[in-house]
Amino acid sequence: MSSIKIANAPCSWGVLEFGLDAQVTDCVRVLGEMAESGYAGTELGDWGFLPTEPEALRETLAASGLSMVAAFVPVELANEDAHQAGVDRALDSARLLAGVGESALIVLSDENGKDEIRTSHAGRIKADHGLTEARWQNFARGAEKIARAVRDETGGRVAFHPHCAGFVETPQEVDNFLRLTDPELVGLCLDTGHCTFGGGDAVQAIRDHADRIWHMHFKDLEPNVADRARSTGMDYFNAVASGVFCELGKGAVEFKAVVEQLERIDYSGWIVVEQDVLPGMGTPIESARRNRSYIESLGL
Repeated sequence: MSSIKIANAPCSWGVLEFGLDAQVTDCVRVLGEMAESGYAGTELGDWGFLPTEPEALRETLAASGLSMVAAFVPVELANEDAHQAGVDRALDSARLLAGVGESALIVLSDENGKDEIRTSHAGRIKADHGLTEARWQNFARGAEKIARAVRDETGGRVAFHPHCAGFVETPQEVDNFLRLTDPELVGLCLDTGHCTFGGGDAVQAIRDHADRIWHMHFKDLEPNVADRARSTGMDYFNAVASGVFCELGKGAVEFKAVVEQLERIDYSGWIVVEQDVLPGMGTPIESARRNRSYIESLGL
């Protein structure tokens, strides 16, 4: 496991991809606090949070000593009309990562939080909340189109991120997405917290999809908050605001078993800590330090 490096992400400081109208912490401070807390890299975060020109981004990263790990790109994949815009967005991020000398890994996701039913039923999705067969085909084609464009222009890869409040959340939906997409083109970014909130088991997911796992997000799930969200009909954003994604080691995810399973499959990519908070929530640097200490206790 010595080849695995540990990163964090701007979402742990309240920099989320949902376009929330709130003030977020300055990027220089965020990267500085990441580095101070013992992390080796960062994801890009929302487009525009970090510099979007390669030279400026290189200088910003150099000041903190962090590597650029990946870029999260949300796209409304079930809508064919959104695919070309998704290609353009993914290529912007892939070119930027390539421009700072990093291999371009795009973490592709649905446009999470956009569909009212999926957002209001996060953590308790039923079969009739899902896509029709035609929309599944659109979804898969869109992911492959984006992955092909990223590969052909930059040599980079695309790993899809199943995510609550999006159209791929449950284990059955993950299985279907992977069945419909080319394993040479599209990998999997497994997020332990979203997997668990969506009704899955992260260890089993690693076991089932070992060949597709190209990227890992470590996130924990507070079971009492998750149960309350399900029983009271809480939507996704209220669940996050209530602390459904807690500090690592304080929730339902069995990280020791997750690490053991990653060892079994010889995983050698990045692990990115994500403790999603809304802007202004919590004490990010203190949580980042505790999360890093917990990962060290796992031998990483």
